[in-house]
Amino acid sequence: MISNAQISQLYNAQHDYFDSGVTHPYAFRKAMLQKLKKAIQRYEPRILEALKLDLHKHPLEAYSSEVGFLYEEIAYIAANLKQWMEPEVVTSPFVTYPSSSRVYREPLGLTLIIAPWNYPFMLQLSPLVGAIAGGNCAILKPSELAPHTATVITDLIKDTFEPAYISVVEGEGGTVIPALMAFRFDHVFFTGSIPVGKKIMEMAVPHLTPVTLELGGKSPCVVDEKVNVKVAAKRIVWSKFWNAGQTCVAPDYLLVHHKIKEALVAALKEAIVEFFGENPAASQDYARMINTRRFDAVAAYLKEGRVLHGGQTDREQRYIAPTLLEEVEWDDPVMQEEIFGPVLPVLTFETLPQAIQAIKKNPYPLALYVFTKSKKTEKALIEQVRFGGGCVNNALVHLTNPELPFGGAGYSGMGQYHGRYSFDTFTHAKGMLKTATWLDVPVKYPPFKNKLGLLKKIMK
Repeated sequence: MISNAQISQLYNAQHDYFDSGVTHPYAFRKAMLQKLKKAIQRYEPRILEALKLDLHKHPLEAYSSEVGFLYEEIAYIAANLKQWMEPEVVTSPFVTYPSSSRVYREPLGLTLIIAPWNYPFMLQLSPLVGAIAGGNCAILKPSELAPHTATVITDLIKDTFEPAYISVVEGEGGTVIPALMAFRFDHVFFTGSIPVGKKIMEMAVPHLTPVTLELGGKSPCVVDEKVNVKVAAKRIVWSKFWNAGQTCVAPDYLLVHHKIKEALVAALKEAIVEFFGENPAASQDYARMINTRRFDAVAAYLKEGRVLHGGQTDREQRYIAPTLLEEVEWDDPVMQEEIFGPVLPVLTFETLPQAIQAIKKNPYPLALYVFTKSKKTEKALIEQVRFGGGCVNNALVHLTNPELPFGGAGYSGMGQYHGRYSFDTFTHAKGMLKTATWLDVPVKYPPFKNKLGLLKKIMK
């Protein structure tokens, strides 16, 4: 466990490194992004092995969601960074003539990036890509609940960057995070649960430190009667049981039009068997719960409602089968908290307004998904429900597009990242107005006398 004295030493070293200005130039940032990508490539076998040990992730699942995702993110940001760093020319009001205005994006300084355990590699390094692009120093805090991945992250960063530039602090979060946040960071980026997110905000308040909170919530998946049932079922099963449901933007519950419930449930069962076999416990393509504490929390939901499919568990293996539940009430515990596991409640609705009102019982979900051929249904859900982001006739994949902002609303978080939004999050927009001296308009100077009439003609 790192001591307070060691944290202080690291913090001061990063302060000095940032103040030296070495992180500011475009050439440095671009080189560091390329260096990070090469390091990930070198460590790729160890990364995939660590994710297998921590979460039983298949190499394809681990590569696509944690490694390949980062390759694409780095490539996109590196390709656009020079343009983003250029001062943005904006118009100037006539009253300031002869003036020109520009917006400069400057580095924030020292940043702290706190990662969760469900995508322990990608959710640690994806914000780091933004911090590097923004010209900052960074301290990383990986999740101790994914210890093999945390070790790989520590080794990779130590092998690649100077500690005064980017460093990793491991340890139990309840002890290490308060020790780190006793110091003032210029930005804290946290991904995790709502209760911990609140504590992060509380610790940031004394320093007036801005925070990005990527949290969660009960993300609904609405399926109306105008839908391709088979395609919808496959995409829902894939997105819900990816990483054994331990995804912050996984469909948390289904709201299905009552006319197609039976057909959809049959198609969901068929897709589960097609993807994972009759016995998913034997499938190499199906992940496990991160630990027994999370296993116990999710397994308890199986006592609610009626199991339509799945329901098998093995505590020693941290295994919970892909499960469909029905006869669930809105006030049941399974509908009060984000499930974060492979249990999918299936509820029905008769009218779209009824579905929208039901969704509002769990406000501000991180994601919303709608499967429909109706533009009217699509438009109503997008306009009438407040949520972070989502998909139409798909799920999860919106976060793979670097052109889209990713972030929550209300209880599901604040701030955005990915692509340009990562760069903006880790920089400060500094507005500057420059006025020529060849003309000095006297209307603003005292004595004012009868200048008000002229000013009203200009400022109208």
